[in-house]
Amino acid sequence: MVQNSPKSGLFHLVMIKPTHYDDDGYPIQWVRSAIPSNTLACLNGLAEDAQRRGVLGDGVEIRLHTYDETNRRVHPGRIIRMIRKAGGKALISLVGVQSNQFPRAVDLARPFLAAGLPVGIGGFHVSGCLSMLPELPADIREAQALGVSIFAGEAEEGRLDEVLRDAWNGKLKPLYNYMDKLPSLQGEAPPFLPRQHVRRTAGSLSSVDLGRGCPYQCSFCTIINVQGRKSRFRSPDDLEKIIRDNHAQNIKRFFITDDNFARNKDWEILFDRLIALRKSEFPGLGFTIQVDTLCHKIPNFIEKAAQAGVRRVFIGLENINPDNLITAKKRQNKITEYREMLQKWRNHGAITYAGYILGFPADTKESILRDIEIIKRELPIDILEFFFLTPLPGSEDHQKLSAKGVWMDPDMNKYDLNHRVSHHPKMSDQEWEEAYRAAWLTFYTPDHIRTILRRSAACPIGRPKTTLSTILWFYLMVLFEGVHPLEGGAVRLKFRRDRRHGLPRENPLLFYPRFAGETVIKLWRYYKVYRTCKKILDETLTAPDRMTYTDLAISPPKDDEFDALDMYHATRGGEDAVARKHRDDAIRGHTHAIPAAAAE
Repeated sequence: MVQNSPKSGLFHLVMIKPTHYDDDGYPIQWVRSAIPSNTLACLNGLAEDAQRRGVLGDGVEIRLHTYDETNRRVHPGRIIRMIRKAGGKALISLVGVQSNQFPRAVDLARPFLAAGLPVGIGGFHVSGCLSMLPELPADIREAQALGVSIFAGEAEEGRLDEVLRDAWNGKLKPLYNYMDKLPSLQGEAPPFLPRQHVRRTAGSLSSVDLGRGCPYQCSFCTIINVQGRKSRFRSPDDLEKIIRDNHAQNIKRFFITDDNFARNKDWEILFDRLIALRKSEFPGLGFTIQVDTLCHKIPNFIEKAAQAGVRRVFIGLENINPDNLITAKKRQNKITEYREMLQKWRNHGAITYAGYILGFPADTKESILRDIEIIKRELPIDILEFFFLTPLPGSEDHQKLSAKGVWMDPDMNKYDLNHRVSHHPKMSDQEWEEAYRAAWLTFYTPDHIRTILRRSAACPIGRPKTTLSTILWFYLMVLFEGVHPLEGGAVRLKFRRDRRHGLPRENPLLFYPRFAGETVIKLWRYYKVYRTCKKILDETLTAPDRMTYTDLAISPPKDDEFDALDMYHATRGGEDAVARKHRDDAIRGHTHAIPAAAAE
């Protein structure tokens, strides 16, 4: 047994962020993955702090081992041998485990448990289930039966210390449930990953959460039930330390993972600190943030974001049918604000990404494709990313369906937002799946890629080359890899021996030639798409009317646009939204009159 090693002054903390399986049962892994794991960075930062403070007592060395399985293969056998050779005790922590990653996490736990090493699993799946369900689901109970310790909640305020001490003393509890109290973030050890891990992500992108929680009530969301509806924030000093620690290892780009940075009450002082750092010491800093659709209403928010180095913005657009938004309790989204908000971000040089959910009760395949065509014409969105409406464990949607006994796919591996896991009231399963695929192909046509690039090139501070590289990342993942772009990467890796537990191991004479052939074919197809898009970019950059190009989406607002644009009249909800807009404007003394039909 590893735990009885004679070298008692050494403790190994192995932190693994698992990936999940593709449809053939192989872990989804890349030479470089799309985005970093902030949970892994948070746990590593807290563990380094525990290491500095000597939480296991004098003379005990805590040795940290960090793995992000999306860009680094995890060899349980090698890790076990490494621990045995070094001696000491250990804890294997599977961190930040989402619902779709839970089956993989359990499979990774099996060889460690068989070797006598304690294993813990934490993350949104276990936390969401504990917060929203009356009893633990079968998959978590089965993991506990194997000997896995479950950690629900966040690890700040000494909670990780408690787990480390219990593991050191051989008294790891079967369940650590911290869901009843959310910790403060100020003064806590900030997220941090060494450069050798960060460089495995595209663009050497690091991550940080400056706040957790969200005040809204979206029924499909898990964040409000795991991180709470009362937001908690890091301080400007915390932010500056993160910047300095990362810049010291030549990391200059960051993804601020807050679900909605615009609701951070300290957004201005945080931006001011970044602006000062960029002016005085670190001019190359760049940031990606996530915001809501009303962020442009906050005075100076977008202006200061641009000065702080925000270059990419994720926006939870979700839908352009207000009836669908109300169904999901996303009442804060006002479609009458979308154009102004997107145009303002464009004018400040940001590339905009908009999330869009398919499968609300009022959706049909025809209405989905109609709405996408409207978006293409009327909204200046650079990247539109599609998701199935998914009852994620930890969400209100999942809680309600579970209570009613409504069918949901029992395979957690499919809960990745790009697999259908429930039935739709109007569409057949096949129609819904066809609509999802068609949505991607409808938005990312060569003609519309040309339009997006022309819009970017016409902006004096637009970045058409970067915009194209981003489009290609999304488009190629959907066309040829069969994964959502956010879980995609550069050059797929696949290992025959890592197949999902219960599936047969393939014959090497079949597996390796097929994988090699698939890779060559995909790279050729990548090149063909790139060549086509590169030609479009070259034509865009040399067009004589490059700087004077305009279209409906980027044209300045007109007094009659609420009456003229299809977005506001394709659905009854859109008509109602316009009527409310006219009434509100009239009350505030604006010039728009209330049409008779809208007033009825």
